Amino acid sequence: KDKASGGFIKGQELTILVLITDKITIPVGFEFHESDPVLKDWKKSEKDLKKKGVAKKDRPIKPEQNKDYPDALDIALKLLKVFKQNHPEIKIKSILADALYGANRFVSQASKIFKKTQIITQAKTNQKIKSFGKYISIKDYFIKNPGVPKKLKIRGGEEQTVTMHGARLVLKAHGVKRYIIALKYEGESEYRYLLASELTWRLTDIAAAYTLRWLVEVFIQDWKGYEGWCQLAKQPGIDGSCRGVILSLLLDHCLLLHPSQTASIKNKLPASTVGSLRDRERANAILETIESLVADTNSSIVNELKDCISKVIPLRKSSKHMSGRELGRLEPTDSLVKYQKAA
Repeated sequence: KDKASGGFIKGQELTILVLITDKITIPVGFEFHESDPVLKDWKKSEKDLKKKGVAKKDRPIKPEQNKDYPDALDIALKLLKVFKQNHPEIKIKSILADALYGANRFVSQASKIFKKTQIITQAKTNQKIKSFGKYISIKDYFIKNPGVPKKLKIRGGEEQTVTMHGARLVLKAHGVKRYIIALKYEGESEYRYLLASELTWRLTDIAAAYTLRWLVEVFIQDWKGYEGWCQLAKQPGIDGSCRGVILSLLLDHCLLLHPSQTASIKNKLPASTVGSLRDRERANAILETIESLVADTNSSIVNELKDCISKVIPLRKSSKHMSGRELGRLEPTDSLVKYQKAA
């Protein structure tokens, strides 16, 4: 989910569905939405009243969600349903989302849309889990049960030492068992927590799979930095917003079909960054202009310029696409099926 800006409706947000494969990372769905103004005002009032020490019984009751203003969870579930309907032949092994989507409503319904698919999100530190018949916070549980160092391959690339531990525990907010994982990277002092819906996966496979979610952030960075998203919005309103998104996504697809890019992906070599592809094409456009002005296109001047372009603007390895890297093991383990049956 990303805040919209640059000529878009104030308060408008964009939810993006991105598909990560063993070769490419590509956007496959998006939808604009706005926050319910009544609910937004209530949240602001609730925060102020809490700060003033007003008791809960004396504070206004939370208003029901207006169907005309679906929240981020409803939007995300809608995008998943539409993708499933349009592409039933594509097998989804895991759905990755941040802490916003850690609610039982999202995890349970996403599991129904894509059955036997692992749903992994971040969990909040204060969520309660059952340990020896008592509910305690996730943070307190892992203070008593600290992690151990393990080697973990990050996004199919280099291995890092990660301190982690996990357990299949009843999550109070969900009312069922979830695989709860605590992990921290080298140099970090605090754990971050994950929850996973399928209990048949190994701890390291869940942790490694979740590292792939960062590719969505890389995509958004490329989208904003090199492909015009949020930079060239001239038309206000939803129509203007959609046109800007469509144009920038078309550019993303065009660069994905760049001859150098397709050759690398076809040969299982690392893909090139959007920035270096764009810079190379800008230089080529200048060269084509010079060629059109020079009668002999085989002149030494043009050939020297061609050589210079590849040296001055080298194609850099992309961290967005998985081409040339391992996607990792994204599947259940037979010996762990007993945990799912007992859940």
